[in-house]
Amino acid sequence: MDAPAISNLPEFTVAEISGAIKRALEGGFGRVRVRGEITELKRYPSGHIYFSLKDETAKLAGVIWKSAVPRLGMVPENGVEVIATGRISAYTDRSSYQLQVDRLEYAGAGALLARIEALRVRLAAEGLFGAERKRKLPLLPAVIGVISSERGAVIQDIRTTIARRFPRPILLWPVPVQGEGAAARIAAAIEGFNALPADGPVPRPDLLIVARGGGSLEDLMAFNDEAVVRAAAASRIPLISAVGHETDTTLIDFAADRRAPTPTAAAELAVPSRAELAEQLAQSGARLAGGLHRLTQARRLALGRAERGLPDLPALLGSARQRLDDRGERLALALPNLLAGRRNALVRAGAGLPDLPALLAAARQGAEALALRLARALPTRLERSRAALALGSQRLGFALRQSVTGAARRGAGVLARLSPAPLTARLREARARAEGAGARLEAVSPLAVLARGYALVADAGGRPLTAAGAVPPGARLRLRFADGEVGATADGRDRGPAGQGRLGL
Repeated sequence: MDAPAISNLPEFTVAEISGAIKRALEGGFGRVRVRGEITELKRYPSGHIYFSLKDETAKLAGVIWKSAVPRLGMVPENGVEVIATGRISAYTDRSSYQLQVDRLEYAGAGALLARIEALRVRLAAEGLFGAERKRKLPLLPAVIGVISSERGAVIQDIRTTIARRFPRPILLWPVPVQGEGAAARIAAAIEGFNALPADGPVPRPDLLIVARGGGSLEDLMAFNDEAVVRAAAASRIPLISAVGHETDTTLIDFAADRRAPTPTAAAELAVPSRAELAEQLAQSGARLAGGLHRLTQARRLALGRAERGLPDLPALLGSARQRLDDRGERLALALPNLLAGRRNALVRAGAGLPDLPALLAAARQGAEALALRLARALPTRLERSRAALALGSQRLGFALRQSVTGAARRGAGVLARLSPAPLTARLREARARAEGAGARLEAVSPLAVLARGYALVADAGGRPLTAAGAVPPGARLRLRFADGEVGATADGRDRGPAGQGRLGL
């Protein structure tokens, strides 16, 4: 069996070589700044964050330990180009190297501004920055809420300015204004102030101020966070943003009800100047007093002119009283005079009227005479009509007999052909018509009606009465029969069996 080859190269274990490489990497690089795009970001329950940085040609693993997360300066997200600061180290268990990051920055202001502008456009499209959402600031808030850091000059400037202009109670909600978790704390403070009850132990502010001093764009990124902007837009309490200096602009400025260039300017917007208010009040009081004086003088002059134009009221009252007495006296005399005049006119009118009772008596006598003549004339005319009818019948029969005799003389043959039956029928027909006419005349004769037991009822003046309702009780009546008249008195109206009126005599 061949002996093993002898070599001068030293032997290392896997752990030894991995440790040597780790020491070489850590000693050769130290702290480095690496620029790249974050990918494969994973957050573990332990609090550590694992990710990769990549560019066009390579990829580098990275890790952020839990203890370094609050100091990062930004929230890492996939697809964001950053500059990571940390140390190169090796993971010996897998023989891989990685970058242990303790700070992250956005890669250049251009990329950061583009990210802010994209968020601004998206939130503006949702209407969070609309002018109609802006609320009016209270003139003099009872309590002012301030969201800022408890350390630094910002809160001192706000307190000093408010105490100088118009002292008001201030509630401070301390929050970090930059770094990891600052945006969430600021949004929670805005929501916390809005959640306070109006009558709770902690007074609910009437105005909020979100303030921070100046700084770089990266330092102000907490106020460009979407959660902070939405909390400011949703605040029911009017809000003033005072972030950075006058040239700094953050997204919370668009969502706030008012923007102040500095925290001091925000305090000046929050409360008015007491001296200026007193001066304005004095000026307003002076103008009001002057206006009232001028108005009073003008009204006094107008009243004087109106007083000079008014008539003498006592004289007017005396004249009216005198006229009233005169009218009352004339009225007392006018009524008797009017009645006397009307009575005289009535007497003259009565004297000019004809004698109505005499006229009625003459008319009644004429009517009675006409009725008597009619009663006497109807039987005579009926007898005359009956005699004339009989004479006509005799003459017609004689004429017919003469016609037949003459016809017999002119021609026996013609007479033989004629039948006497039609002539007899015609004679009977003429006699029947004459008797029918006589019967009709007899039927319509008033005397015939009276002869059948009826009577003609008339009032005392001779006017015929046709209805029982026209006869008052106790009225004098005249009843005409076929052979004369009798007098009667009506004793009232009675109802017949069939419900018809009936006169009782």
